[in-house]
Amino acid sequence: MKVNAYAAFEPNGKLESYSYDLGELGPEQVDIKVAFCGICHSDLSMINNEWGMTQYPMVPGHEIIGEVIAIGKAVKNVKVGDKVGLGWMSSSCMSCEQCMDGHHHLCAQSEATIVGRNGGFADYVRGHWSWVIPLPEAIDMSKAGPLLCGGITVFSPIVLAGVKPTDRVGVIGIGGLGHLAIKFLKHWGCDVIAFSSNPNKKKEILKMGASQVINSISPEELESIAGKLNFILNTTNVSLDWNSYLTALAPKGKFHTVGAVLEPMAIPAFSLIIGEKTVGGSPIGSPALTKTMLDFCVRHAIYPDVEEFPMAKVNEAIEHLKAGKARFRVVLKNP
Repeated sequence: MKVNAYAAFEPNGKLESYSYDLGELGPEQVDIKVAFCGICHSDLSMINNEWGMTQYPMVPGHEIIGEVIAIGKAVKNVKVGDKVGLGWMSSSCMSCEQCMDGHHHLCAQSEATIVGRNGGFADYVRGHWSWVIPLPEAIDMSKAGPLLCGGITVFSPIVLAGVKPTDRVGVIGIGGLGHLAIKFLKHWGCDVIAFSSNPNKKKEILKMGASQVINSISPEELESIAGKLNFILNTTNVSLDWNSYLTALAPKGKFHTVGAVLEPMAIPAFSLIIGEKTVGGSPIGSPALTKTMLDFCVRHAIYPDVEEFPMAKVNEAIEHLKAGKARFRVVLKNP
């Protein structure tokens, strides 16, 4: 099958039209006609080879929503005509200990949708049936794309950390990931404190469900929340005063990062030891947890705030995101 897509041919370059053939459909593979595809900061990192693993030409896009148009003879759980989503991962081995234990996202042989293969800034994309997630019938497809990466990235830590509805929690960085984290935690039943350095976002953040907004660059405001939070989720990818946030945790509190901070994080040992606090991190989540998250979103009408661009204006959409103007996720739409 011929695919028409938009690809990066060099770091920091504009995306250009690019065509290729998907080849023969494998027995466990699924072809998807792309209707919508979100743009994630991970797409920008891959376009610019910030992680040192990009292969050019590179077709970004891993927040894919579309319709199944073809399936291999051994495909399970999806059929032609199904509305589905495909996120950061497109395949896992299905036989290792992690896969057999339901943790497919931790498979050492996993395949990422935009690493060494072509993603969803295209009219068609291919994936293994296990990662092609059937969508709930009532979901808004135009807003669902970012849930397949940004959504599951912040939903998974809530489950991993055993966050309770009675907890008081914090979210650092209210952008594409953070605004979804606030919505999830609010509907989980938590009292949500947002940490942001942008005072212009305060009204929007409170509307999302936060009960309070703390200026993350104000030592006085950070000190005011000391010892009061059961769980803090960091969604930023920059170095911060980590000890201030560990101090904000209550005894037995958990600090969890999903932001890909490239520099080593300075974590004082005594900040953990005194109070039995823990620090952790996670990538996305399993296909099963992703399906659970989508059901939770439909039940509570949780969607990202999105701005929609035609697929043909992908470069304009990327510049909009780079400039920090996105409120709060950008989604590309195919004709």
